[in-house]
Amino acid sequence: MFRRIGTAVVRHPVWTIVAWLIAAVAIVATAPSLPSNSDESSFLPKSYESIKAADLQEKAFPSAFTPSAIALYQRTDGGKLTAEDKQDVARITTELGNKHIDQVQKVVPGQPSKDGRYDLTLVQMDSKNAGQPKQADAAKVLRDDVKQLAKGTNLEVKLGGSAAQALDQQDSSKRGEALIGIGTFVIILVTLLIIFRAPILAILPLITIGVVSAIANGLIAYATKLFGLQANSSISSILIVVLFGVGTDYFLFLMFRYRERLRAGDEPKQAMVNAVGRVGEAIASAAGAVIIAFLALALSTLGFLKQMGPALAIAVTVTLIAGLTLIPAVVSLIGPKVFWPSKSWRQEPDNARFAALGRGVQRRPALTAALSGLVLLALSSGILGFHATFDLASGSMPKTKESMVVQDQMQKAYSAGAAAPTDVYLSSTDGKPLDKSGFTAYAQKLGAVDGVASARMNQLNKDGTTADFTVTLKYEASTDKAINAVSKVRDVAHANAPDGTKALVGGMSSIYKDIDTAVNHDYRTVFPVAAILIMVILGLLLRSVVAPWYLIASVGLGFGATLGATVWIFQEAQGKSGLMFMLPVIMYLFVVAIGTDYNILMIARLREEAREGREPREAAGMALRHAGPTVAAAGFILAATFATMMLAGNSLLTEMGFAVSFGIAVAAFVMAMFFTPSLTALIGHAAWWPGHADRAREGAVPDTGSIDAGPASDTSGDTVTHDPAGRRR
Repeated sequence: MFRRIGTAVVRHPVWTIVAWLIAAVAIVATAPSLPSNSDESSFLPKSYESIKAADLQEKAFPSAFTPSAIALYQRTDGGKLTAEDKQDVARITTELGNKHIDQVQKVVPGQPSKDGRYDLTLVQMDSKNAGQPKQADAAKVLRDDVKQLAKGTNLEVKLGGSAAQALDQQDSSKRGEALIGIGTFVIILVTLLIIFRAPILAILPLITIGVVSAIANGLIAYATKLFGLQANSSISSILIVVLFGVGTDYFLFLMFRYRERLRAGDEPKQAMVNAVGRVGEAIASAAGAVIIAFLALALSTLGFLKQMGPALAIAVTVTLIAGLTLIPAVVSLIGPKVFWPSKSWRQEPDNARFAALGRGVQRRPALTAALSGLVLLALSSGILGFHATFDLASGSMPKTKESMVVQDQMQKAYSAGAAAPTDVYLSSTDGKPLDKSGFTAYAQKLGAVDGVASARMNQLNKDGTTADFTVTLKYEASTDKAINAVSKVRDVAHANAPDGTKALVGGMSSIYKDIDTAVNHDYRTVFPVAAILIMVILGLLLRSVVAPWYLIASVGLGFGATLGATVWIFQEAQGKSGLMFMLPVIMYLFVVAIGTDYNILMIARLREEAREGREPREAAGMALRHAGPTVAAAGFILAATFATMMLAGNSLLTEMGFAVSFGIAVAAFVMAMFFTPSLTALIGHAAWWPGHADRAREGAVPDTGSIDAGPASDTSGDTVTHDPAGRRR
């Protein structure tokens, strides 16, 4: 099949390129804008208690005041607020409300801090648009206006709250995307120049992947709108890296094989047909593993991951199609001049270092497997110290952003949980009005919970069927202590609800508690489903039942080593309280799916060597010698491109960038180079049971690199045939 694809593309390269350009223009011109949502509650389905509580609040207390933005005032000299300062705060609050800014529903004064150094203005926005870009725009107007109104006073004012955090997160992500894009571009360009010493080859993948990126983004926007998915600003940064990193991987897989075929004496166009025919299955299988793993995220209960999975799957699918059609078409038009001015493509290098590594694996496969396995196990031990954090806002932007400064200052000046109180809604189950006489005792029981600063009856709906109890925790909403405390609040609220009533606990800490539950669900669901589907792909590719088991086990070890190393770096060395909660899910899918690419490439090459009649150990050594340079180059570029995410300046992308780049490096330079080939050499022919995919095919006609020509001859007059790698033998 892949040879037919290669033949069709090489015969009609211009039409192939034109078709891609037409598709790019049509999709980009008609695609809807990609929506974005930074509201944590949108991550969860409606079955969770925190979401049920939010829905109940909208019905029972439609005019309830929940601040979306908070203006925090303090004197410029840091002293206590004077009577004049308080008058200025009241004036600013009134004038801000009179401006009738879009999305703003109410502007009311807040409570001064106990130490008298801070005061607040609370701004309520339309809850239906929480987390939407229009509220970030409103926060920008609010921030500018409140600072303008404070001019000429002794007050310094900063804007915080969820809307301001969305604005700062948006600005931070734009800066991060720019840095990631530039870093990715430079790394790919410089590395390809070093590998091929050919400027055309260095620039070509960047141009073609740019076209692929435009098409992928358009298709993702269509899918997001069609299926009602939620977008998040972090996805754009991840998409850049996936498209350019994975795209360059497939480009390298193809170009290394194309160069081999040229060195074997193939006519240029036929060399591309043979390259696609030989490496196409490995590329398609590798991409299939990545796509399946990303699609497994659709089983997640978190809206963020539900969106990211299909988005990344679409991006990789488009990249795969481009790798098998667009790139071969462009390169076949240019021909060997694509390697200009370098002439090294004409002669096969000795690959001395990889040949030496191959001989080492061939001679001592047990020692190689044991040592590489021990390294992975040692790194994996760090998993025992893993701890999750749930503050997505502070994780997605630097602490120096204004909204983060407000959050930190409020935690010090007020009760840490005051900025995001917990609400307990007590509702009648039979539609009758609640008995008010028990409210005081119920509030006291809530207030007695460990970790609660205060609890009070706040309001009753007009029918008297739902009461709102405001519970202020001692801890900031996203901390582990707050999440543990809200879990206890739930237990007490449920257990002490009077007969005929039902209690629901809402608020940010409640949302984080449910996110924790959802993530644990995803661990039990997404991980095994992705692993099973990847094993099926490996089984179909290798025609084996045995090999997929130890291949997926090796990649699982790579995941453990990656998470363990990340825990040691960020938790132990840097003293962070934990890693972002979704990191293990993302890491698992990137490391397992993309890491499998290199295992697939290496094991497919090992099979080719075995089909030439080599014994398992020799086949493993030869596979490392000839596939090693491709895996090393691809692994380095992909790891380096993911590492550019660390330039974004926020903990989420920094942790993600390190973890995935480290995982890719482990997958390429430990698993694919040593662990997998040495295990395959040890297991021998049994690795391919029940098939015989490694056995030489009797009566097979050697591939001479040309469809029409007979065997080529070298200068000595001896007949020269070529193995599946395109090498003379």
